[in-house]
Parts: sequence; C-alpha cells; structure tokens
Amino acid sequence: MSDDDALSHATSDGRQSPVAAAVQRGVCRMLIHMGHMPITELGLKTGRRVDVASLDKKGDIIIVEIKSSLADFRVDQKWHEYLDYCDRFFFAVSPDFPLEVLPEDAPVGIVVADKYGAEILREPERVPLAAARRKAVTLLFARAAAARVHQALDPGVSALITNDETE
Repeated sequence: MSDDDALSHATSDGRQSPVAAAVQRGVCRMLIHMGHMPITELGLKTGRRVDVASLDKKGDIIIVEIKSSLADFRVDQKWHEYLDYCDRFFFAVSPDFPLEVLPEDAPVGIVVADKYGAEILREPERVPLAAARRKAVTLLFARAAAARVHQALDPGVSALITNDETE
C-alpha cells in the first residue's frame, strides 16, 4: 500500500463520494499543518455527524462541513446546528464548486481542497464555546479517537465498544 493509499484509507470511511473523500483528505492535511488534530465523521450527542472536527493544543475546536457538489449544498441545511459545537466553522469544497452560493452573512469560513491539500479562502468569525460545551465536545472527540485506535489495534474489541463511542 502506498502512502497515498494509507492516508486515503485513514481519512475515509467509504460513505463519501470520490470528490468528498478527496476534499476530506486535503482538509485533514491542512488542519494538521495548522497544528490541529482532525477526526472524521464525529458523531455529536444530537445525532448529527460532522464531516471533520479538529482540536488544537489550546483546545480550540474547528468543524468543517464538506460540500461535494451544488446539489449537496442545496439539500443539506443542517450546518447551522454545528455552529454551537465549535469555535470556528468552515465549508470545504472542491476547486470547481461555485463559491458564490456559500453564505456570506454567517460566521463561516471557506476552504477549497483537493486530495493533496487545502487553502483557506475566507476565515470565519471565531465564536468561543462556553466552557461546559467545550469540555463536552473535547471529551466526545477524545473518546471517539481512542475508540478508533483500539478498533484498529484489536478489531475484536468492536463488540465491546458502544455505538456512541464509534460514531
């Protein structure tokens, strides 16, 4: 397996379209370069699942919602619900996405990405989380990451880990 294959496997869970998987990979690389540690497909207590969440050394949380096409953006209006779970929120799109449809009147950033990397075109407004929410999201992030490590090291442990730890 080449390095590209290993990275693609590590950042994709098979549910994404090829475009979304490429954008996800580039976003994760960008976040790591920014000093953040990303996790993909993080399930929130609301039942929603964010495409990419990341945590930096100071505890700042970024959520990135990937839009693989204009149709994907138009049908999926749940992104507002994610604003309460992060300090900064971004839409990530492929280079050919029509940027003019993305909201200008909301505290959201824009990232353009492909499978090699990503670039921030617009920084979002930083809206700090309340301490209790930050703690809850950080614990959710840590437990999901730990569960995934254990599942990779010992696939047999999956039966012991509850669904809310792996989502």
